[in-house]
Amino acid sequence: MSLLKGKTALITGSTRGIGEAIATLFAAEGAGLILLARNSDQLEQQKRKLEEVYPVSVTVYTADVSDPEQVKAVFATITGAKMDIDIVVNNAGQMIDASLLTLKPEVMRQNVEVNLYGTFHVTQAAVKSLIRRRGGSVINLSSIVGTNGSAGQSAYAAAKSGVIGFTRSLSKELAPLNIRVNAIAPGFIETELVAGLPAPAREKTLASIGMKRAGKPEDVARVALFLASELSGYVTGQVIGVDGGMML
Repeated sequence: MSLLKGKTALITGSTRGIGEAIATLFAAEGAGLILLARNSDQLEQQKRKLEEVYPVSVTVYTADVSDPEQVKAVFATITGAKMDIDIVVNNAGQMIDASLLTLKPEVMRQNVEVNLYGTFHVTQAAVKSLIRRRGGSVINLSSIVGTNGSAGQSAYAAAKSGVIGFTRSLSKELAPLNIRVNAIAPGFIETELVAGLPAPAREKTLASIGMKRAGKPEDVARVALFLASELSGYVTGQVIGVDGGMML
C-alpha cells in the first residue's frame, strides 16, 4: 500500500518505541520523513536503517522539543531547504511519576515542558507549512492517564490532559483551513517507559486490560497511519484510545 505517497511527515521522539514504529510504518506507506529526537547517534542510525529498506527520503534533526529556541532553529533550516510538511506527529514525551506530597515543582515543570509545551512549540512552527499546503494532519500523543488520571501521576496526567485540550481547541481553529488535529491516547504499551515496572504491578495492570495483554508500539502506529491518511479525511478533534479495553 502507499497511503502516504507524496506526503512528508515530521515525527518527534522518533528513535524509540511508539515514535520508531510510526516512522517505520509511515516510510513503508511511502511518506518522506523529517525526524526529530535528542540523540544524534540514534537518529543517524535510524536514518540509515530506513533508507536501506524503503525508497523514501529521511532527514534528521537533533533537538529538544521543550526548548523553543532549538525548535525554531530546526524549522529555520527546514524552511531554508524549502521542505514542505503535510503531517505532524507530536510523539516526544516524558513520564516522571511522584505522589502529590513528594512532587517537586521541577518535576511538574519537566512533565509539562516536554509533553505539552513541546507539542505546542512544534505544532506552532510546523502548521505554517500545512497552511501553505492547503491542508494536512496533526497527530498528538496523549495517554489514558490524560483522559482518566492515575494515582501518583498527577504531573504526567496534567500535561497529557493539556495535550487533549490543545488538540480539541486547535481542531476548531484549523478545520476551516482543511487541517485536521487529533490525539491518540495509548494505554499499557510495551515501551521503555514501562519496561522497569515491577512484576506485581505489571500483573495487576494486565489484569485490568480487557484483552489481557499489553499493546505493541505497532498498535499505536496503525492508528497514527489512519489519522495521517485520507482514510480519516473527515475526522478531526478526536481522541482515540489504544488500550485493549483498559478503559471500558
